[in-house]
Amino acid sequence: MLIIALVSGCAASPGDPADAPAGAAAHDVKLVYVDWSSCVAATRVVKAVLEQQGFRVETVPLTGSAMYSALAQGTADATVCAWLPSTHAAYYARVRNRVTNLGPNMAGTRIGLVVPDYVSIDAIDQLAAQAGRFGHRVIGIDPGAGEMAIARKAIAIYQLPLTLVEGTDASMTAALEHAINEHEWIVVTGWTPHWMWARWKLKYLADPRGSFGGAEDIDTLVRKGLQRDKPKACAVLDGFRWTAAQMQEVMAADLQPDVDADENARAWVSAHPERVAGWVSGGVDTRTGAK
Repeated sequence: MLIIALVSGCAASPGDPADAPAGAAAHDVKLVYVDWSSCVAATRVVKAVLEQQGFRVETVPLTGSAMYSALAQGTADATVCAWLPSTHAAYYARVRNRVTNLGPNMAGTRIGLVVPDYVSIDAIDQLAAQAGRFGHRVIGIDPGAGEMAIARKAIAIYQLPLTLVEGTDASMTAALEHAINEHEWIVVTGWTPHWMWARWKLKYLADPRGSFGGAEDIDTLVRKGLQRDKPKACAVLDGFRWTAAQMQEVMAADLQPDVDADENARAWVSAHPERVAGWVSGGVDTRTGAK
C-alpha cells in the first residue's frame, strides 16, 4: 500500500508557538539525535537532503532525555531518532503534548538481549543458570538510553544475578568483538538495525515474559510550530522514510577507517536520487522507502 505523507502531518495546531527557536533563521534547521550508529546514519542523511534544499543544518548529539526536552522547549527543530512505543516511552510520555509526531520513518525495529550464535542458550530465562559464564554481567550502552531502563527491568523481572554495565554503543561493540575473537560468552543490549548484525553471527535471546516489548518503529518528531516557521523543511522531514537495509548501507560506510559521516551521507543521497525525490515530493512506501 502506498502511504502518502500529508501536509497536515506538519500542520500547525492551536497553541503552537509562533516563533522559531531563539536566533534561528528561516533557513536554519537544528536536528538532535542520540549518539547511536543508527541515529547518526539517519540524521546525517536527513541533513544532506535538507542541505540540498537550501537549508543550513546543525546536528547535535544529546542524551535521550535531553533530546526530547529540546524539542518540547523549542530549542531544536526535529529528530529522526524516536524509538517508539517502548524504548523511548518514558521520554515521550513527558512531552507528547508539546511535540508533533510525524509518524514512522522506519518500521519493524527491535531491541533485546543479544548473544553470539555459538552461545548455547536461547532465552533470557536461561541466563541465571549460566550467569558465571557471562561474568555475571550484561554489557550495556549509555546509562540514559531507554533501552537501558528496559534492560534493568528485565533483569529484575527474570531475577537475574547479572549486573548491567553502563558504557556506550562503541564500548559495547568493542566488548562484543573481543568476546567473539576469544570465543567467550557475552550478553549485550542490542537493537536492530545495527551494523553488528552484518559483521557477526548473533541472535536475540527469546523474551517469554515480553519485557522488551514487540516490534518498534523509529518516528520523526518535530517541535510545535515548525510547519508555520519552516514548511519546506517540515515537508522533507514528513516525507522521510527508509528501511533497515538502506540504513545499513550508510552504517557500513561509516565503519570504514578515517571516514567522514557527513560525506558518506551525501554520497548515499547522491547515489539514490529517485528515493530522495520521493522524500522531498511527499509520497513514499513505508515498507520500501521508495515512491
